[in-house]
Amino acid sequence: MSTPTDAAGNRDPQGPADPFAALDPQAVVEAVEQHPDAEGSRRVCTGRVLALNSFENRVFQVELEDAPPVVAKFYRPGRHTEAALDEEHDFVFDLDEAGVPVATPLLLDAEDRSVGRLALPQATPGAAPALWFALFDRVSGRAPDELDEEDLRQVGQHLGQLHTVGAEHGFNHRPGFDAASWARESLQAIQTHPNARFPATLNAAYEDVVGGLLHQMLPRFEGVPTHRIHGDCHRGNLLWTGGGPVFLDFDDACVGPAVQDIWLLVPGVDAEARRQRSALIAGYREVAHFDRAWLELVEPLRALRYLRYSAWVAARLGEAAFRRTFEHFGTVRHWESLLNDLREQRARIEDAASR
Repeated sequence: MSTPTDAAGNRDPQGPADPFAALDPQAVVEAVEQHPDAEGSRRVCTGRVLALNSFENRVFQVELEDAPPVVAKFYRPGRHTEAALDEEHDFVFDLDEAGVPVATPLLLDAEDRSVGRLALPQATPGAAPALWFALFDRVSGRAPDELDEEDLRQVGQHLGQLHTVGAEHGFNHRPGFDAASWARESLQAIQTHPNARFPATLNAAYEDVVGGLLHQMLPRFEGVPTHRIHGDCHRGNLLWTGGGPVFLDFDDACVGPAVQDIWLLVPGVDAEARRQRSALIAGYREVAHFDRAWLELVEPLRALRYLRYSAWVAARLGEAAFRRTFEHFGTVRHWESLLNDLREQRARIEDAASR
């Protein structure tokens, strides 16, 4: 079998020979049908499988005979261990039991396991021998483009509940928040990853601005409590149903500061964003403590996200879907633009400190 390539003739390491990239409907159906439902009956698929939007994982809606469809989520190989996935699911089950609206995994066997394993042929050297996956009931709703003040208050209440449960205990197998490591590792990744095509002429400028950011931001994190959080709580991971919001996709759940989930839900920097954030926090504070001094972390967290997002894209740019979506990634203009964004973040943090 020849090595898969893209249209330009470049090797595509996530091409058709990679079972994760080329996961086909037959394999998806096999995974769904190998586990019975809650009543012990075998799930029977009609064969209709719809791929859903997802970059990091592979997600499908699977139609069943005589039952509502389920959503099958196949986790990217090598990112999380089975133990880390178990912790993610346990957190979601804790939230569901506490009344927080979340999309919960389905149980797959009599031992109440929620993480399944799909064995795969070893198509290429180094390819994953199996994929971890989970099944979910389909949640019908809409992704909210805008949230009014009452919506924000309601989301804030549920987020306060989520963090209250998150503070009950920690994780043993999932990452903890570490601003210094995250920033330095991300910088090293974009400077050295071949997909990034990072210009060596910008090394000194990037090291200067990241060093300055760390000098400014690290003291601000001292003494701020951390606990289990969603970790990637933007509106794309929020579904609005007839009963209100539902939190989706805890793939990035980690131990971190509460404000990480707050600012991602309302990421703007203008006066309207500050007003919306206040409405969100007002709802949050009805059920949980939130110190407004923690809002000083919004701009440092935004700077960290810029760095980590770029490192993430660089690591995935060997995949055709990423190349299509981020076609300008890695150009000199791209890296100059990111440098300007980081300098702007540094100025915002300085301005906040002076005020």
